[in-house]
Amino acid sequence: MTRVLVAGIDTSTQSTKVRITDAATGEQVRFGQAKHPDGTSVNPEFWWEAFTKAAEQAGGLDDVAALAVGGQQHGMVILDKQGNVIRDAMLWNDTSSAPQAAALIDKLGATPAEGDEPDDVTARGKQRWVKAVGSSPVASYTLTKVAWVAENEPENAKKIAAVCLPHDWLSWRIAGYGPVAEGEDAHLEALFTDRSDASGTIYYDAAHDEYRRDLIAMVLTPAEGEEAAKAHADAIVLPTVLGPREAAAVKADPTIAGKDVEGGCIIGPGGGDNAMASLGLGMAVGDVSVSLGTSGVAAAIAENPVYDLTGAISGFADCTGHYLPLACTINGSRILDAGRAALGVDYDELAELAFKAEPGAGGITLVPYFDGERTPNRPDATASLTGLTLHNTTKENLARAFVEGLLCSQRDCLELIRSLGAEINRILLIGGGAKSVAIRTLAPSILGMDVTRPATDEYVAIGAARQAAWVLSGEAEPPTWQLTIEGVETGEPTEAVYEAYAKARG
Repeated sequence: MTRVLVAGIDTSTQSTKVRITDAATGEQVRFGQAKHPDGTSVNPEFWWEAFTKAAEQAGGLDDVAALAVGGQQHGMVILDKQGNVIRDAMLWNDTSSAPQAAALIDKLGATPAEGDEPDDVTARGKQRWVKAVGSSPVASYTLTKVAWVAENEPENAKKIAAVCLPHDWLSWRIAGYGPVAEGEDAHLEALFTDRSDASGTIYYDAAHDEYRRDLIAMVLTPAEGEEAAKAHADAIVLPTVLGPREAAAVKADPTIAGKDVEGGCIIGPGGGDNAMASLGLGMAVGDVSVSLGTSGVAAAIAENPVYDLTGAISGFADCTGHYLPLACTINGSRILDAGRAALGVDYDELAELAFKAEPGAGGITLVPYFDGERTPNRPDATASLTGLTLHNTTKENLARAFVEGLLCSQRDCLELIRSLGAEINRILLIGGGAKSVAIRTLAPSILGMDVTRPATDEYVAIGAARQAAWVLSGEAEPPTWQLTIEGVETGEPTEAVYEAYAKARG
């Protein structure tokens, strides 16, 4: 029997990956990858070139029956009426719009307090944003970038005929669309997306499945005036938000994918990278992933919308119809790099030193806000070591303090998510930082429960492939694919370590 193939595409910040997968088992059949240019603003054509190279490296997509695209969240792609990209896409890590984010919070908070709303304008604004769209503005989010364009490039803002995200744009191009000549139809209405990626724009309300065009009008007003901005916002094409297992109304262009498949290659809704990774990991309600890369990301699957009125937790949607409350720390595995540099050791030597110290590092606590911090929101903070004495200042205790500081910062994220009503029954530890034997060994004690370690893999691409297989099957639930677990770590809880950390960070 001929097996059915699907493709999962991951268009991340660094590269595009194409994983051709057996739809029944999830087994990888072929794989390709091509790099993106560096920078926080990128011409999307580079993503298209990387996709075509990665697909070619993966042996082509002619035999693929369905595909889906997972992508970096928040990146702003603005198109004119001919489907041309108006300016380079501003990516999630472009912080130019930080002033606009702060201004948007105060703008929504400007009208007087009602009911039990706080007196402080900023706190009130954050609450109103969270209630409206699940998250409070930070420079990462798409709407703040549209606001930046309206203020700094008003002529470009006036040309906007559609706003989409990296994964939306790539899916649209795979369907055979792109720039057209003056007077021709670019079929912008063919753009589509999913709840997870749309929820990271902060102009989409996932709880009510609706775009908030009034918020887009608000950011266009400085460039166009109130009435013109409202009319423009109403006319802008926003991608159709598909359900979790709903096929797009358009199929892949046969010159790109599905040429050898009867009926062609269908396209799934795709999704944001964090939500796609959770689908790739097979996460369900009660699961939380802790991903330790350059940053640290704790993401939980929740049954209901999660509203953090302080704005610390992002209230995203997931790829299955549930929700994905997410907390992100700026400082992730680089905390270990700082410890290695300070002590002049490699990762294994850092672990050996840490294991020779007692829990609590002899009373030394590291608060690891080396680059400022996002959770908690302390952008101007620096790291601190406290509790040092002549007796306890040893290499062993310092090494232990660095490991414990990283894990305690992630425990902060988990406690925030838990305090908002999301249950946490299983922790999945992933990312480069999970390779550290010190992190793996001490995580259960500091996080307060067993920690499951999935094998290192391309979970965004796997999630996209799993979604494609799900859409193709027409079943109510996604296919069950085997997840390789490398181990489950256990340990005696050391609550005193986290309590000392909480006291030190204040």
